[in-house]
Amino acid sequence: MSGFHIVLVEPEIPANTGNIARLCAATRSTLHLIRPLGFRLDDAATRRAGMDYLDMAVIREHDSIGECLKDARSIRYLSTKASRPYWDAKFRDGDYLVFGRETKGLPEELLKGSPDQCFKIPMLEPRARSLNLATAAGIVLYEAIRQLGKG
Repeated sequence: MSGFHIVLVEPEIPANTGNIARLCAATRSTLHLIRPLGFRLDDAATRRAGMDYLDMAVIREHDSIGECLKDARSIRYLSTKASRPYWDAKFRDGDYLVFGRETKGLPEELLKGSPDQCFKIPMLEPRARSLNLATAAGIVLYEAIRQLGKG
C-alpha cells in the first residue's frame, strides 16, 4: 500500500491540523496543506495536538489545490454539500481525500466540476451543520483503509 493522501484546503484551526497530522502518521498517509493556512505549523496548538507524531508525519505544503492535485490519479472530495455517502465511494490505494476549510468547506466550483467524486458523511441530526474536520478525516480515511483490507 502506497498510502492515502489527506488534503486540507486552507485549514484554519491548528488543533485540527495537528490531530490530522497524527492520524496521517499512524496510517502512513501523506498530509497536504493548501495555503493560506490560518496558523503557522510551528504553532503551539498544532504541535500539542500532533505531539510527537509530527516528526513521523509526511506533510507537504502547496500554494494551490491545482498544484497539489496535478499528479493525483484518483480524487475524492468530501463535503456536506454532496449527496452520496462516503461508503459509496470505491476507494483505491493512493487516493487523495480532499477536505475544505472548517468555516466554509470546499469551493462550490470544485464540487460542481467533479460531481461523481463528491461524497458526504451523513448526519442523523438535520440541525447539525458538520462534523469536526479531524473527526471527518478519520471516518473517511479508515473506511478507505477498511475497503482495501489493510486494517
